[in-house]
Amino acid sequence: MITQPLPGILSMSERDQPLVLPNDEYNQQLLKNVHPAGWINPEPSSRYNIVVIGAGTAGLITAVVAASLGAKVALIEKHLMGGDCLNVGCVPSKSLIRAARAWADLRKAPEFGLHIPAGVQYDFGAVMARMRKLRARISQNDSVHRYASLGVDVYIGSGRFIGTDTIHVEGSAGNRTLTFARAAICTGARASVPTVPGLQEAGYRTNETVFSLTELPQRLGVIGAGPIGCELAQAFARFGSHVYLIETTHGIMPNEDRDAAELVEQQMMRDGVKLLCCGKDLRIEKVEGGKRLILDSHGQPYDVMVDEILVGVGRLPNVERIGLEAAGVAYDTRGIQVNGRLQTTNPKVFAAGDVCSRYKFTHAADAMAQIVIQNALFPHPMGFGYASVESLNMPWCTFTEPEIAHVGMYEHDAKQKGIEVETYTYKLDEVDRAILDGEEEGFARVHIQKGTDKIIGATIVAAHAGDMISELSVLMKTGAGAKALAGTIHPYPTQAEVNKKVINLWRKAHFTERTKNLLTKLFVWMRR
Repeated sequence: MITQPLPGILSMSERDQPLVLPNDEYNQQLLKNVHPAGWINPEPSSRYNIVVIGAGTAGLITAVVAASLGAKVALIEKHLMGGDCLNVGCVPSKSLIRAARAWADLRKAPEFGLHIPAGVQYDFGAVMARMRKLRARISQNDSVHRYASLGVDVYIGSGRFIGTDTIHVEGSAGNRTLTFARAAICTGARASVPTVPGLQEAGYRTNETVFSLTELPQRLGVIGAGPIGCELAQAFARFGSHVYLIETTHGIMPNEDRDAAELVEQQMMRDGVKLLCCGKDLRIEKVEGGKRLILDSHGQPYDVMVDEILVGVGRLPNVERIGLEAAGVAYDTRGIQVNGRLQTTNPKVFAAGDVCSRYKFTHAADAMAQIVIQNALFPHPMGFGYASVESLNMPWCTFTEPEIAHVGMYEHDAKQKGIEVETYTYKLDEVDRAILDGEEEGFARVHIQKGTDKIIGATIVAAHAGDMISELSVLMKTGAGAKALAGTIHPYPTQAEVNKKVINLWRKAHFTERTKNLLTKLFVWMRR
């Protein structure tokens, strides 16, 4: 649940139907699915097995799985079913990124012996219309009517705890009071906004409003070179925006291995992004003809004009105005406090997703919802056992080109934990399929615990790194180890061969001179 109206989703009052911009047929269809006009909240059950506040990924999964098991479930959403992922996150951003990549591929066509006629143009308005069309189509999966048909009591309105086992829903669809045996808080997070002088006065966009654009901003300032900032900066630059990417630290994606981030940075520069890293003393002025960004980068002053500003500096948990104090649920600036079982300080109340997790990913919210289901509905005395968030093996990917995907520990993490590792890196420019695809910038890297074949971390930089990391994630989850991958046949030619090739480096490193001498003696004996 989003606790405040999203910028770009307008409401004249708290009781009005949200208006998603632009108000075209695709967004109207979106609203019919995720916030239907005329919806009447059902009469509550006497007591629910579980009440879920927030219909983003964590809330949707919690509700639908619980209902499928036979539990009596209520799901509350104030704004749009589907949450950030569907409406202002994964779905619209990946549609935009795909279109930008198609345009970039056209510009690279001569490298493949293809000659594109002069004058070929893109239509940014059509790109965004495609996004809205696909988002509306996908929204059927998260629709109010679908969840109601699956046995979930869906309530449209503001949900607020008024006691340790009671939630009040208020809205134009009808005020209701719900009691529960268990509850799950899945209210998500919102875009964080830095305290930059002049930013509020000049106006800005976040991921929550940028997808309402119908015209390409000719000049774009992006504040924050993390995953969101980098993905969108590259996409807009590929369409021809003059993009200035501002970051307070050195380089981009400071949490990734430096050589991995630098490969992406180099491609972004080729795409036209101007990186102003180590940015200091940023201030903004709204002036005639645009917005003025004044800052210092690496000791050099910059004074640039842009038409739009995009802020991508992280996420803040939605913990306000949901009555956490009345529920006895503790929270702080990082979100709701939970234990390993995702249980809050109120034993009846659990939390999942961005509101309580350091992993602010859709797939993390999905995994956490499964843990909530097991721990909230199946108590340990019944023999099911507790599930723990601490056992999660969390991969992630930044969908730039090339992509950066990671799972497990980085090398510095292992050192901090006192774990000795052997690190191996295999470059894509030695993988046949990557060479043939013209996508040879990148590598696969694995960290293997010394004295074992246990993979404790991996990073892949590649055009399809997000798909390729899953094989390594499975090995880490199951504990199968490097030997299992070394013995796995990969179809040729594929870029995923790099996973086996990097493991072969480990295998060769452990083929000692002593072993070779013993084999030589064996082969001599066999020739007798």
